[in-house]
Amino acid sequence: MSTIIETNEAKKPILFDEFFELGQEDTESPFLIESSRKWGANLTLKSSILAAFFLILSFVISFFPVHLPISHLLLIAVYFLAGVPALIEAIEDLSLFDINIDILMTLAAFSSVLIGSGMEGGLLLVLFSLSGSMEDAVSSKAKSAISSLHKLSPTKATVIEDDGTHIERSIKDIAVGTIILVKASQVVPLDGIVIGGISSVNLVHLTGESLPLSKTVGDEVPAGARNLEGALAVQVMKIMADSTLAKIIELVTEAQEAKPKLQRFFDKFSGKYAVSIIALSGFFAFTFPYLFNIPFLGYEGSLYRALSFLIAASPCALIIAIPIAYLSAVSICAKKGILIKGGVTLDAIANCKILALDKTGTLTTGQLEVISVVALDGKSVVDEAIAIAYALEKNAVHPIAIAITSYAQNLGILASEIQNFYEIPGQGLSATLPNKALCFIGRPQFIATKLESAKAKELLEQTATFMQKGELVACLTIDQTPYIFSFQDNLRPDMKNAIDELKTKQHLKIVMLTGDHEQSAKRIADSLGIDNYFADLTPENKLDLVTKLSENQGLAMVGDGVNDAPALARASVGICMGKVGSTTAVDAADVVLLHDNIEYLNWLFQKSHQTKKVVKQNLIIALSAIFIASIPALGGYIPLWVAVVMHEGGTVLVGLNALRLLRK
Repeated sequence: MSTIIETNEAKKPILFDEFFELGQEDTESPFLIESSRKWGANLTLKSSILAAFFLILSFVISFFPVHLPISHLLLIAVYFLAGVPALIEAIEDLSLFDINIDILMTLAAFSSVLIGSGMEGGLLLVLFSLSGSMEDAVSSKAKSAISSLHKLSPTKATVIEDDGTHIERSIKDIAVGTIILVKASQVVPLDGIVIGGISSVNLVHLTGESLPLSKTVGDEVPAGARNLEGALAVQVMKIMADSTLAKIIELVTEAQEAKPKLQRFFDKFSGKYAVSIIALSGFFAFTFPYLFNIPFLGYEGSLYRALSFLIAASPCALIIAIPIAYLSAVSICAKKGILIKGGVTLDAIANCKILALDKTGTLTTGQLEVISVVALDGKSVVDEAIAIAYALEKNAVHPIAIAITSYAQNLGILASEIQNFYEIPGQGLSATLPNKALCFIGRPQFIATKLESAKAKELLEQTATFMQKGELVACLTIDQTPYIFSFQDNLRPDMKNAIDELKTKQHLKIVMLTGDHEQSAKRIADSLGIDNYFADLTPENKLDLVTKLSENQGLAMVGDGVNDAPALARASVGICMGKVGSTTAVDAADVVLLHDNIEYLNWLFQKSHQTKKVVKQNLIIALSAIFIASIPALGGYIPLWVAVVMHEGGTVLVGLNALRLLRK
């Protein structure tokens, strides 16, 4: 059994083994209290901002000689807050023989103290610390996706013992063959087969299918399915490690590990750049006295020039050139309700040539709507049928019941009086009218059993016609008079215009993926002008398709459910609907549309291309600033403070250039 501790924040048990196995953030540790978690969150960013404040204060006070000791104390605080963490990391990198640009920056900053330019060194440290902490703050971590997947499944199940008694056990301790009880509204904890009871289960978050499925003796039910009505006795077929949810966890993990990692130009040459600058500085310091007959020490000495070169060549502008551009783009996206998990995601979006879209909950609202009510004999009063259907369904919670209730209320139709109301789990509802007539509502196959053979045959033929058009159906019979209610999952507003813009302005190939049946998928695809679509897909099918489509070119995937999580993780860019999306899909995605504003996709792709251009411009500006500042400083033609001003001028330029991305 796992050790359990209860935290003040979550007020629920946290398993130690899950915390360590999933590698969660330190702030999620079950050992911490709530106040400690708050202080620990984004600690690096907080210390960087404080260091920046101390640096500005130190600089201002330095103009008043009487208060110079205070200025020095503040500068020491800057080096402590921003420099010590950088120094520790530099020592760790050196112990691994990893000479990188971070070591160069740290060496340049601390060396500046030796030549009396501690303020410039503090500025380098603050800028470096801020850029690194902000990048960490917006980056997403795959472990959160896996953690939320674990939370989807109950941790306990009700086991039915041989003597008929019920006992709760951890699902980790339940073996194959064990019989468990799943009550109404509960989530199925383990994969199994129904051996008793009948009910409907909702699989929308697992398969994308918006219509609940009937489950009776002999049917299989997956872990994660929500039981809607009656109680089910389920014989466990798979242990926790082999369950459907566990399989999805495995798929997400594999997809994230196989996900292409974009290598930025800065990362490729940073190590060689750092080694070269450090080596050149040492070379200049020790050879200039012999080559140019200058002293080793002093303001005209080789050591001063070498350190000036080291500081001027430190990649201050280069360090912030890329993050500040991405940060500006990420900020304006956030104002639009689009959360970008890491700036590098924008590069990936700009490189995408294919856009794959889930159907239910993404292209459509995910809510059913009644589109027609038809009497099979063509003569009966439809309003009376709606009133009776309203009376039967007003206390139910499944999507069809909600659709019928809303439809009747919008028409101003009142519910009829009914008696002897009875629910047949997984099939439908029944009641008696005041005139003693029987009425039933439910699935066509169920209603057909209540009709004479000729009417039953005609009813099934008519419902098949509706389904071929991609519509969902439910049937009502009132004393042998049948009615057909047809439903459809409506498109999101302006979805057609959004798809057209993506195809014409961004030149993207649009593909629709769905777990719904072929007819429903075809109706939606045709109405949106999508030529390529795939229906009846499982999570494995979606993952395989996304993998295949993204082999030779970038692919962005838009989804919302647990079934989309593996595909979102595998895609070059995973985009999730924030409002309707499952926690797992949100965590697995690279982009979250917080307000389900899918109509902004065209704007997002346009902004990604603009960001890519600004990043390239910033790299050119930063490298030019380093070259212009470092060479004259090495030759002794300009004093150190001028070299620093020129160098920091490049920093200002890349910052101003990046701010252009804040325009909407």
